[in-house]
Order: sequence, then structure tokens, then C-alpha cells
Amino acid sequence: MLIHEAIDAYDGLSDDERRSITAEYLALREDPRMVGGERLKPVETATTVRLAGGETLVADGPFADTKEVFGGWYLVDAGDLDAAIDIAARIPAVRMGGSVEIRPLVELPR
Repeated sequence: MLIHEAIDAYDGLSDDERRSITAEYLALREDPRMVGGERLKPVETATTVRLAGGETLVADGPFADTKEVFGGWYLVDAGDLDAAIDIAARIPAVRMGGSVEIRPLVELPR
């Protein structure tokens, strides 16, 4: 699950509101289907690397100017898409104007 937050999602929130949202994210880790996940530092800390004409180009910040930024991820053993949707709907970013992208992992041959 790729968590995309609205850029202005936390604007105007009090410290208590921010703590409450953080507590929701942490509570999701208690779900036994959660395998892992992490929160990313703000988009201002991002570095984008590209290759152009055989030369490595490095730029501060994300590649595109968007209304959402990649804020973190969860790895979930949900069993099926309906279970994954159930978990994704509980992620605060969804109700705060962001989205959660659900993708299955590629199973590599053994």
C-alpha cells in the first residue's frame, strides 16, 4: 500500500489533532496482517535521480509538482483485495484528501 498524502492535509491542524492522526497510523501496525511499513520524511527532503544522455542528473525534491506526495507505505498480508481495501480505508490519508494505492507484490520463482 503506497500512501499518498494531500500536500496541505496537515495545514491548520492543532498539535493534538496531529498526535491523534499519528496514533491512528501507529494503531494500524497492531493489525496482524501488517508485515511492515514506514513513514517518509517530508517531500522537501526528497532527492530525485535521473539519467539523461548517459549523465546522472540529481535534483532536490520530487520529480513532479502534484497535489499529493508519497508519504509512506505499508506491507500487508491481506489475503485478497477486499481485505486490502478494508485496511486502506482506515489509513488517515484517505479521509484527509489523499489516497492509498494497493498493489500486489510480484512473486519471484524459487
